[in-house]
Amino acid sequence: MIRALALPGIFLSVVLVDHSYAADARAGRQKITTCQACHGLDGLSKNPEAPNLAGQIEPYLVKSLTEYRSGDRKHETMNIVAKELSDEDIADVAAYYASIQVDVLPP
Repeated sequence: MIRALALPGIFLSVVLVDHSYAADARAGRQKITTCQACHGLDGLSKNPEAPNLAGQIEPYLVKSLTEYRSGDRKHETMNIVAKELSDEDIADVAAYYASIQVDVLPP
């Protein structure tokens, strides 16, 4: 049962993003200067209007940035910022934020 559920998710990840190269988290770290203004230096936002990106799931970040770039997802600032990103930039930025380990401490 779990195997059957996992396969559609894998298929969607492959279909949504065609990587002809491997995402590079180190390169992504060099590309996040603009992101840091709203999402924080470490991907943990101090801005109540901007979500945390640290530890976020990589395919979700790729999908979101791709949708902001195309205009399918609307946000005044993100549409402008994402418009300048290449597929490689998006993959690298997503890889970087996904690589940040976030520890959760329940109350």
